[in-house]
Amino acid sequence: MLSSHGKALGLHKHLLISNKILRHFSLCSSLRFKEQQVPSSSRIVIAGGGVVGCSLAYHLAKRGVSDVVLLEQGQLTCGTTWHAAGLIGQLRGTSIESKFSKYGRDLYTDLEKELGISWKECGSLYLARTASRMTYYKRAFVNAKAMGIHAEVLSPSELKEKCSLLNPEGLIGGVWVPSDGVLSPSDLTMAYKSKAKQLGVTIQEQVRVEEIQTKNNKVSGVVTDKGQIDCETFVNCTGQWARFLGEKSSPNVRIPLHSCEHFYIVTKPFDVYPMMPVIRDYDGSIYAREWSGGLLGGCFEAKAKPCFHDGVPEKFEFGLLPEDWDHFGPILEQLLLRFPSLQTAQVRKMYNGPESFTPDGKAILGEAPEISNYFIAAGMNSTGIANSAGVGNLISDWIIDGDVKENILPLDCRRFVDLHNNRKFLRDRVKEIPASRAGNIFELNRGRKLRLSPLYCRYENDAKLAQMMGYERPVYFETTANGDSYKLASGAESPGCSNSLEVPREPTNAYKKPNWFEKVQTEYRACREGVSVIDMSTFTKFELQSADKEVVDFLQYVCANDIDGEIGSVVHTGMLNERGGFENDCSIIRLAKNRFFMVAPTTQQTRGLAWLRKHLPTDGSVQVSDVTSMYAAINLLGPKAHAVLSELTDISLSSTNFKAMSCQVMDVGQASGIVAMRLTHAGEDGWMLYVPSEYALHVYDCILDAGKDYGIRNAGYYALRTLRTERFFAYWGTDLSPVVTPLECGREFRVKFDGADFIGKQALIKQRKEGIKKRLVQFVLTDHNVDHDIWPWGGEPIYRNNQLVGWVTSAAYGFTLKKHVCLGFVSNKDGKSTVTNEFVMDKNAKYHINIADTHFAARPHILPQKL
Repeated sequence: MLSSHGKALGLHKHLLISNKILRHFSLCSSLRFKEQQVPSSSRIVIAGGGVVGCSLAYHLAKRGVSDVVLLEQGQLTCGTTWHAAGLIGQLRGTSIESKFSKYGRDLYTDLEKELGISWKECGSLYLARTASRMTYYKRAFVNAKAMGIHAEVLSPSELKEKCSLLNPEGLIGGVWVPSDGVLSPSDLTMAYKSKAKQLGVTIQEQVRVEEIQTKNNKVSGVVTDKGQIDCETFVNCTGQWARFLGEKSSPNVRIPLHSCEHFYIVTKPFDVYPMMPVIRDYDGSIYAREWSGGLLGGCFEAKAKPCFHDGVPEKFEFGLLPEDWDHFGPILEQLLLRFPSLQTAQVRKMYNGPESFTPDGKAILGEAPEISNYFIAAGMNSTGIANSAGVGNLISDWIIDGDVKENILPLDCRRFVDLHNNRKFLRDRVKEIPASRAGNIFELNRGRKLRLSPLYCRYENDAKLAQMMGYERPVYFETTANGDSYKLASGAESPGCSNSLEVPREPTNAYKKPNWFEKVQTEYRACREGVSVIDMSTFTKFELQSADKEVVDFLQYVCANDIDGEIGSVVHTGMLNERGGFENDCSIIRLAKNRFFMVAPTTQQTRGLAWLRKHLPTDGSVQVSDVTSMYAAINLLGPKAHAVLSELTDISLSSTNFKAMSCQVMDVGQASGIVAMRLTHAGEDGWMLYVPSEYALHVYDCILDAGKDYGIRNAGYYALRTLRTERFFAYWGTDLSPVVTPLECGREFRVKFDGADFIGKQALIKQRKEGIKKRLVQFVLTDHNVDHDIWPWGGEPIYRNNQLVGWVTSAAYGFTLKKHVCLGFVSNKDGKSTVTNEFVMDKNAKYHINIADTHFAARPHILPQKL
């Protein structure tokens, strides 16, 4: 009998390995490597011979680039690929990850026919024990269908019909994806290798990379223990070694990941049929598949075990970690609950293999901000097999074409700061990541309260906080600025601390009306009808200057709008790529003739600086400094903001003396040097005050004291989100991305078509002539019940006359409109025809938005509504 008791288990388990792994070990042990030298030069060098590195080699060669050398320090697959479970699932947390998996699944079908990779299209069952989990899967289900992935929502009895071994006790339903499957990770890697070598790629094993060389901050070569290779591009695909390899260049490349122990068991054959579906029961933290006639059962446990903190052991090839049956015990109980016949099975082996995880549970992809032509494809968080094809395809396109045509911001390697690469932080944070990948943790609690606003101490006991770029940001407040308690709303608590402020997830109320509804409503009313203060100190801030007009010429080139205004002017502008897509959305403030202050979204601190430095004049005439931590940012907004600020400064705040979209350096209270701008990012009157950090508490206290008679309140980012969504303000990272142009989001008026040349200008001229293929539209849900229906949180498909035309990018309840408001892009049904105002607003067009498999009527708007 298989028992959850460790001693009973010990009587039955033994150390046999599945036939495929034994065969692989046998092949590897028989290999003998002769002394070899690496090529003296190659266009591209890839480090890492796992499934991701080999996929990239194949995809580069497939596109005609075969001057590629792949280096593996041991033997192909010997790191973590060889012990992966080989699950191919297409329901993912982000659309780009689902696209990766769908692309991979289609490729694997072809590779199976040609080379054989043990691909089985057995399907997957995604099980739900709770209403929240069912909603989570229904949201994924409707997105999968919209992407062309067939899926079905099933009842518990229907789940049992799909898998006879399954005990449906405690389940309320699930989702069936018949095109999911399983394969052999080693066979897949060897198929990539075979195809790549056929196309001319050089693959060398037993070669260790010792240094990545640079010249003028670009990759110039790779030093190995077998010689040096001159190259143009280097790609780090070394998995759990990636962070340590990132330290072997100057400057170091930041790759924040950390290894964790990752467990599964394999049984001897029993009554498991070959085409058993993959089972994912994430409420029980388990997954399972058929394996050589037995069952493979694994987990994404609530508290993972970090390992290799000081580095991966030397020659850790085809290695495993010690068994830990005490740690696995709770998982085994869940496996026994879901598969009762497991009671009589014998365990063949426990596999405890390392896997690398990242601070937010998402892969690290793209060109490193520190070194040009240094690319990263690592930190797969147990999705490496499923997503290897998609990642290889994307990175190959990026290297060859210079950019990508997909929005990969959730996976972009430039989403981190130095904090995220701190080893102690990583060791602590990754304990939660496996569970968060399974949707079992909605709020990450480890590695918190490290990066704080200068104002944090004033509201730490009153604010619900969310973390962004390591910063703690208030999303709503439990009390008013004067300490009075808010009236609590009915409903369950929402995770204000979700990693994505724009797509919060509701863990206990099935994504319905959250507990913070009335609190945010009160803050919203203060912003619109009274006066409120929002701590926005996490905003990215840069200073740019030069001795002469070089900084003006530089900003005119990297900015789409005309920044050459008078001193004190504030200009909203996009910084675009060659295709006209947004690389940044920022405000440029002219402080002096040759000195500018730039304010950008919080998530732009790394990527924004990298973009600026990439285009700086090589003569050093323009200097850029990151001054984010030097200033607190206080947003004072609302119709009474003028009265409050007037009590604290000697200058006139009249609209004549202090115009909208202008800036003055002023005193506030007894503090000096405050950079004050008349704008609020919310459509309300007010001021953004950029306060030297040493004065931040004084200025904040003065504002709250002066505002007492006006009913001033603290407000958080949830209120700000509602304000900007109702105003139809697009937001970087959700609505705006490198694949969105100003013409597509209604910002053509911020483009200097008749002015100086700028990056992306020719693409916009062409687009203006040919017409746009998608357009940002505001939708109001007309038949949605805020108290009872599932809320939109972003990512929902948009339909026009029952045809998919786009996806929701932002969503919020509009307290003035008294309806849910969504922003999203609309394209023509074929994705190729132009989208005109007439097309969007056609009276015969009927729109609806699908929220977790329920359709809601939506009224479109192409201009901001009057509030």
